Amino acid sequence: MTIFVDMDDVIADTYGKHIELYNKEHEKELSVNQISSGEVWQNVPEMHVESIRAHAVMPGFFRDLDVIKDSQEIMEALYDKHEVYIATAATQFPSSLKEKSDWLDEHFPFITWQHRIMCGHKFILKGDLLIDDRTYNLDKFDGDTLLFNSPHNSHDNGYSRVASWLEIAERLL
Repeated sequence: MTIFVDMDDVIADTYGKHIELYNKEHEKELSVNQISSGEVWQNVPEMHVESIRAHAVMPGFFRDLDVIKDSQEIMEALYDKHEVYIATAATQFPSSLKEKSDWLDEHFPFITWQHRIMCGHKFILKGDLLIDDRTYNLDKFDGDTLLFNSPHNSHDNGYSRVASWLEIAERLL
């Protein structure tokens, strides 16, 4: 089986990083548990929105992300059993291409450069399964899909959802 796995908010915690930076910048104590839906910037006062939107263009943002719980072990098991590729939109922000590649080298070294697709649109992918947190990527994928839970997609319906990497392991290993 050919499986494509997104990075941001699937194996790398960008949502949490936005919250961490917001709290430092504005001396707040926002947590993901306080957010029921939407992007982080949709859950802060209007005067702080632009600071959150600026995070993704900050040098180091994509290099310094936490790993989503259980993703390393389960991705390695999937990689041993299936044809697994990272498929990430890495061309949208100036420094994200190198930072994402360096992050993968550190946290997922078993995923070789030949199994990394740094792209814009994911509709070009051809395979059996796409695991992503963005429905616009899943909508155009010509295969099975799994929507990885995130507050920003909590109101999106009509998709097979997974809330954790343990759920992915139950389905695919």
